[in-house]
Amino acid sequence: MKSKILIIEDESAIREMLGYTLVKEGFSFDEAADVDEARSLMGRNKPDLILLDWMLPGVSGIDYARRIRNDPDTRDIPIIMLTARGGEGDKIKGLDTGADDYVTKPFSTKELLSRIKAVLRRTTQAGDEGSIEVNGLMLDPETYRVTANGQPIEISPTEFRLLQFFITHPERVYSRTQLLDQVWGQNIYVEERTVDVHIRRLRKTLAPYQFDNYIQTVRSVGYRFSPQ
Repeated sequence: MKSKILIIEDESAIREMLGYTLVKEGFSFDEAADVDEARSLMGRNKPDLILLDWMLPGVSGIDYARRIRNDPDTRDIPIIMLTARGGEGDKIKGLDTGADDYVTKPFSTKELLSRIKAVLRRTTQAGDEGSIEVNGLMLDPETYRVTANGQPIEISPTEFRLLQFFITHPERVYSRTQLLDQVWGQNIYVEERTVDVHIRRLRKTLAPYQFDNYIQTVRSVGYRFSPQ
């Protein structure tokens, strides 16, 4: 079945270009010029991914991303933010609202398609009940077991969920707020420093097997899982 992409963009020329590109690559799509139209479309047919422009008339893309993430019916839909705002602070703000990726205008369609496929691949993998393996580090969501080169690792449920999120979202930097939302849940109040504590514990658990360096600290931003 084709993956359906919802384009939320107020410029008709960009919607047309994106639609043509998606269909050519084998996707189907819906398009909306503003949030009201997008909500109507999503009520009838939930998309597999949303391409969301930051600057929209009425409700901005940033505000709508927050609404999507706060709605239990839509919170799991991946979002790629499209915007001309390319500053680091803008990117962090976009990701902090719940966007899975951030593409700066002008962008190449080749790059955008690559990011769409990567996000869909990550979110599909994250929901898969099969085991996930990276360089000998294996995680099994069905049994809640982790092994390193065949050796079982004792790990707490929280560290398991944290590792599962990291291993299914490699090479992306996540702020503490994003990790709290994704691992602990948006409706649970936990202080941001709790993330640091669990990161330290997870690294300590992985250290005897030389996988602790996969979890990298990105100064003043957050954390990244990088098996490179």
